[in-house]
Amino acid sequence: MDLSILTPNKAVSKNTVRTLITFQVIVFLVIWAFSPFALLPKPGEVWDSFNELWSQGLAGELMTSFTLNIQAIFWATIFSLLLAYSTVLPFFRPIVQFFSKLRFLSLVGLTFFFTLAATSGHELKLSLLIFSVSVFFVTSMADVLDSIPKEDFDLARTLRMGEWRVVWEVVVLGQADKAFDVIRQNAAIGWMMLTMVESTVKSEGGIGSMLMDQNHHFHLSAVFAIQVTILVLGLFQDYAIGFIKNICCPYAKLTLEHR
Repeated sequence: MDLSILTPNKAVSKNTVRTLITFQVIVFLVIWAFSPFALLPKPGEVWDSFNELWSQGLAGELMTSFTLNIQAIFWATIFSLLLAYSTVLPFFRPIVQFFSKLRFLSLVGLTFFFTLAATSGHELKLSLLIFSVSVFFVTSMADVLDSIPKEDFDLARTLRMGEWRVVWEVVVLGQADKAFDVIRQNAAIGWMMLTMVESTVKSEGGIGSMLMDQNHHFHLSAVFAIQVTILVLGLFQDYAIGFIKNICCPYAKLTLEHR
């Protein structure tokens, strides 16, 4: 056994990481399978429930929710980046700071106002998800922009760039890789809020609505099957965003490797 995995701040090879992950997954499955908790469904029961749910239309519900979440992430990203980038103008800074503070609010009660503004059930769900993601996205992205070293701006100005060119080169292009990281961090919020949103508006169905129905009837194995499905899809989404980041910002990976 490679004892370097127990050494603080020790770099290990990719093969070691893969072996470690495989070992930990196997241990987790064994503990799960032989868990003494009677109410905790076993892996076989979860798999049987997954097959049953699949035959009942899980794939279609999953596609409905996935499409909704992708739309929410897309619009939340555009809206949040525009707000965050607007902080280069002093006029917009208080507005952005106020909007970021809205992350402490619960959607209970606010749903009424979103309902009045929406023209359809889909638009209501989409607006709720966009709001839920944006308030956290703006906060994270504003912190990224605040952490830009002053030297980066000074360097751009010594190259005789105008202030708007400085914004484009230093703030937008210079922080593009970090913007992708913020997208990855906050995209998961959409999946967390999906159950609440789709249980509020059930006209289009969705995996969140199915999850609430199974939980209401206390079908724990089905609940676990849906949760695991959401987790797998979320991991795929996270990987896809990281893959796009590596294509659009290859320099970020090179910088990380040379640290």
